[in-house]
Amino acid sequence: MSVVLPPASIIEVELAVQGMTCGACAAKIQKELNEIPGIEAAVNYATESAMVAFDGDSVSEATVIKAIENAGYSARVMDDQPFDDDLEARLRAASIRLGISVVFTIPVVLLSMVMAWQFHNWQWWAMGLSAPVVTWGAWPFHKTAFRNAMHGSSTMDTLISVGVIAATAWSIWAVVWGEAISSMGHSGMTMTQSSSSHVYFEVGATVTSFILVGRYLEMRAKHSAGDALRSLLALGAKYATVLRDGVEVSIPASVVREGDMIVVRPGEKIAADGVVAEGASSIDMSMVTGESVPVDVVVGDSVTSATVNMNGRIVVRATRVGAETTFARMAKLVREAQATKAPVQRFADKVSSIFVPTVFIISAATLAGWLYFDGDASKAFTAAVAVLIIACPCALGLATPTALMVGSGRAAQMGIVIKGIDVLQSTRRIDTVVLDKTGTVTTGVMTLVDVMCVDGVSRDEALLNAGAVEKSSEHPIARAIVRAAEEEVGVLPSLDEFESLPGVGATGRIGGTIITVGREEMFRERLVILPKVIRDGLASSRELGHTAVIVTWGGQAKAVISLADQPKPTSAESIASLRLMGLAPILLTGDNATTARAIAESVGIETDEHHLYAGVMPEDKVAVVRDLQERGYAVAMVGDGVNDAAALTQADVGIAMGGGTDVAMQASDLTIVNGDLRSVPDAIRLSRATLRTIRTNVFWAFAYNVAAIPLAASGRLNPMWAGLAMASSSVFVVTNSLRLRRVKLHR
Repeated sequence: MSVVLPPASIIEVELAVQGMTCGACAAKIQKELNEIPGIEAAVNYATESAMVAFDGDSVSEATVIKAIENAGYSARVMDDQPFDDDLEARLRAASIRLGISVVFTIPVVLLSMVMAWQFHNWQWWAMGLSAPVVTWGAWPFHKTAFRNAMHGSSTMDTLISVGVIAATAWSIWAVVWGEAISSMGHSGMTMTQSSSSHVYFEVGATVTSFILVGRYLEMRAKHSAGDALRSLLALGAKYATVLRDGVEVSIPASVVREGDMIVVRPGEKIAADGVVAEGASSIDMSMVTGESVPVDVVVGDSVTSATVNMNGRIVVRATRVGAETTFARMAKLVREAQATKAPVQRFADKVSSIFVPTVFIISAATLAGWLYFDGDASKAFTAAVAVLIIACPCALGLATPTALMVGSGRAAQMGIVIKGIDVLQSTRRIDTVVLDKTGTVTTGVMTLVDVMCVDGVSRDEALLNAGAVEKSSEHPIARAIVRAAEEEVGVLPSLDEFESLPGVGATGRIGGTIITVGREEMFRERLVILPKVIRDGLASSRELGHTAVIVTWGGQAKAVISLADQPKPTSAESIASLRLMGLAPILLTGDNATTARAIAESVGIETDEHHLYAGVMPEDKVAVVRDLQERGYAVAMVGDGVNDAAALTQADVGIAMGGGTDVAMQASDLTIVNGDLRSVPDAIRLSRATLRTIRTNVFWAFAYNVAAIPLAASGRLNPMWAGLAMASSSVFVVTNSLRLRRVKLHR
């Protein structure tokens, strides 16, 4: 029983746990840890980790690790990399084991199933070829089953090991001592076999190979989960240039101290949270906020670690360093969300603790019953082995991998990546879909919306002059104007002079004409008179949530250029599909309320406080998702930026758009590779269909056991028919899984 720990003495540690092969392993470790006084633990099978809080006055870190080792597993304190350092090596080893097992299994299956290919003494060849598979190939299952038996428990590995051993042992007995009888004749040893002689080497081999496929796919999914945090950590600044006694010195970003003066040149990442002490520039905040428009900063403004200086040299005084920076806290949010996401307890593992002992009892009772009532040892052994063979989890091993592979293949055709079975389980409950705005609902790129000109000035003239000036600037707004000008007007004239005005705009000269492009505030400060058409254009842009710049030449305001991040063409259709599925769409953005409202209205999302969240920072995104979950909603989060990574892992289902960052995609459960928002309802629809198929497969995989075991125990089902029943159940499982290829999606 777990205890409430005194807050003053709590020590929290995160451990990497090795050796878990199913959800039952995690449950077993968690149970044994929580039974120790002074310890509270949560073990996560998906991430192979354990979050442990213990009373430092009575329990040590070594005690916790020793308890896990006593349970038959290994553990170590987790370092900056939250997952196994050797996972790549384990993945390679698993692929080698799988490949070799498949190579030996194929001829065994062909010899056993194709009667025309069965030559004299073929059983000995089948036994020899299957031996490496059922011993070395299945060794991980045998080892885990033995370890669990030593600790008085059973899991899916126990079922696999028992099935493989039973089928193989029966087959060896049949070949060596059974109906296939060896005899010595004048010409040496010969083989004679009756027509009813059957061996089941292919059963043990195919069970092993199919389960190895499932384990390999599962291991790959775990590796992807670890990549999320590794990718996020890789995005931070590695080095920083600091001033030491007036001299610039390059040092690792990890050793920057509070109060250090950090020199940041154009294109460099800021190594710590701080305040601009010198210079002015535009900062690309997309790595943290996901928003496409850089923020202009001057002396006194705050800046955030891991963001990029776009232009201009600035000096930043560090105020928060190391684990206290915004970027480090974001990494911590992702790590915590991954560590606390509950693993799915698979149906097979839940019942295996009862099913396996029951099968042994029935088999033993069958043997004893036949010996007592009939006295025929051969019949008794045949019936007992038939019980074990019919209980062999061949179809059970196929139930999940085949459905997952077919469903994943169908999804891949539509540009959707499903990472594992846990995702499918979660999509069943989804009732709310939270959509990040930039890059998800919208394109994430500023585009020209409108050009409003005073009388006597044409649209082309305004774009030509504005584009000529902005061509020398790297600001995203400038790039959008230049792109539009080149598309509509053509070649832009060269400037005679150019001057960047950090934070407000730019100015240039063509011949004797000075042209200025900038924000409204700059012209108000310069007391430039704005004509009514200009004022109306600015007001309209503000109302619609667009970004507006004014173009002047000859000392007068001539035009207003309006730009915005536009919705993707498929966003409205996608959101309509979500509504038809009974899912509530919610828009989440770091933009201001006006911009957010305009986007929401354009794609069909309600603009009340329950469906629209504006001005949301990264930490707040996680809080919004968590708040919805606490209110009883099952939440899917759709995003594409680093700032979305923590929210994606916190959500019941995280869906990343393929056009976004690698971090978002690694942190998600589903990835929309093609970036088409219509694939979001498709992904949910297909995931639910795949889960239904898996559940149907697992049900029938057990059902045939339940129905056939009594027949086997009564002697009415000999091992041959037991093998046929297993083959039939496998055929059903595969056929049922293939139906997923016909799931209708939006195309």
